[in-house]
Amino acid sequence: MLVGMPAWEDADEAEQLRRARALASPLRMRILRLCLHEPRTNKELADELGVNPGTLLHHIRTLVDTGFLSAEAPRRGARGAREVPYLATRRSWNSGGDDISGTLIETFLQEIEGLPPERLHIVRLGVKLNAASRAALLERFQQLFEEVKDRPADPDGEPLSLLFVEHPELPRSQRTSPR
Repeated sequence: MLVGMPAWEDADEAEQLRRARALASPLRMRILRLCLHEPRTNKELADELGVNPGTLLHHIRTLVDTGFLSAEAPRRGARGAREVPYLATRRSWNSGGDDISGTLIETFLQEIEGLPPERLHIVRLGVKLNAASRAALLERFQQLFEEVKDRPADPDGEPLSLLFVEHPELPRSQRTSPR
């Protein structure tokens, strides 16, 4: 199974659709990324993402309702207000439905916006593989991503994002949206 493909055997079709819709937003995907290693409040997320806290709360509730975020124990903020931190449940791994690719690409572009090019490590390679070799290569990448996903976070580590994309090299005449 490739990263980003559905793996929700525990849900009926309606629930799978509800979960896929919850992940169909780059903003929600960014919320999950920010809450992956440490719980964050609605205000902290709104500040980081530059979004109105009221608007953001709708997205947070959607992610909580679909099991992608969990509310942690409430705490008192700097000014004494009650704050609820949220933590990603990691349930979104291998999730998102058939149309998740566009969302993942848009999320990636938003996350790297404003980063200096020297902060990006990009590798690009063209190959020509038959179906069996392609399947073996994709399986190796999947295994590597699974291995890294299952590792505990390094306490002194820096949060990073990884995106792997495999695509055919189609002639311009065969593309649906030429660039």
